[in-house]
Amino acid sequence: MSRFIVFLITLFSIGLTLSSCKGEKDNRANSYGTKSLIPQSAYAMLIVESESCIYCKQLDRDLQRDPQLKKAVEGMDVLRLLAESNAKVKYRLDGKEGESTEEDLARALGVRAYPHIIFYNSQGEIILRIPGYAPPRTLACAIRYVKEEFYKKENINQYLKREGCV
Repeated sequence: MSRFIVFLITLFSIGLTLSSCKGEKDNRANSYGTKSLIPQSAYAMLIVESESCIYCKQLDRDLQRDPQLKKAVEGMDVLRLLAESNAKVKYRLDGKEGESTEEDLARALGVRAYPHIIFYNSQGEIILRIPGYAPPRTLACAIRYVKEEFYKKENINQYLKREGCV
């Protein structure tokens, strides 16, 4: 009887773990040890972060807890790059495609502030960069700006003002 209860508790725990992962894009290393930053969706949001960055941790909390942000990122790949990591990544960004370490790619992209958010399309064309932390409301507007292709019509500052996001 006690084995059955332990089995049920284990099964329940696995179910909770799997349901908590729902909707997250997995950009962990594949079987060859290389993480892919090539989007599967039309657009991707790449978060370049640092281990010691408190604003990166706040952004992570925002993305997990803020309902407006959770809704905004639906249908968009949310990928992460750790600036201090030597892990291999495969990328298609800024007209270049290849493999490098996370650290080298962050440097090649000119990232100097964390978090640094880069929005790009499935062809790797960079659409928008946000260096530093953006509050949930502003970030949700920036995500809509990209997903709804307002970037083809107006610049981000005009859009944010018009939408009352700042």
